Amino acid sequence: MAKNPLLLVPNLITIARILAIIPIVWLVMQGDIVLRLVALVIYVIAAASDWLDGYLARAWNQYSPFGRMLDPIADKLLVGILIAALAWDGSFSGWDMIPACTILFREFFIPGLREFLGNIKVVLAVTWLAKWKTTLQLVALAAVLLERIVPGLGLVSDILLWVAGALTLWTGWQYLRASWPHLVEEPK
Repeated sequence: MAKNPLLLVPNLITIARILAIIPIVWLVMQGDIVLRLVALVIYVIAAASDWLDGYLARAWNQYSPFGRMLDPIADKLLVGILIAALAWDGSFSGWDMIPACTILFREFFIPGLREFLGNIKVVLAVTWLAKWKTTLQLVALAAVLLERIVPGLGLVSDILLWVAGALTLWTGWQYLRASWPHLVEEPK
């Protein structure tokens, strides 16, 4: 195994996922259906790489603190920046902004909560449901991208986005509830 975490294949895949955000957003913002389709293809590959980097890290025993730190950041960047681009290009209705903002709020709030708890030596472990939340967010955003390419997909993408928003809210509530005793008691 390489000593430099930047040279581990799972970490290279994670870094590529982050770098893929640039062409995805640029292509979406061009307003062209063909370019949006290219953005969708790149996005699906980037989203699938979230599973691939984890699988390879486990299969090849290529874990690193750098990878454990970077992987969730890559997911949050991909979701958050794509939400901003889709809001900018009008892909979201006013009502769709409710789950979109819920997703953004939770994706900023929970890492902040984890950072605070880490300072007092409390670990807020990632739950199985939170992993599915990320998957559902990625699928919902793919459906929103696809909505302008495939006529009549609006209801499906709206349902997926709202379910992703609800699951995001629920997992955020679970983390807040689990951490609440550490937030209200005075340190000794």
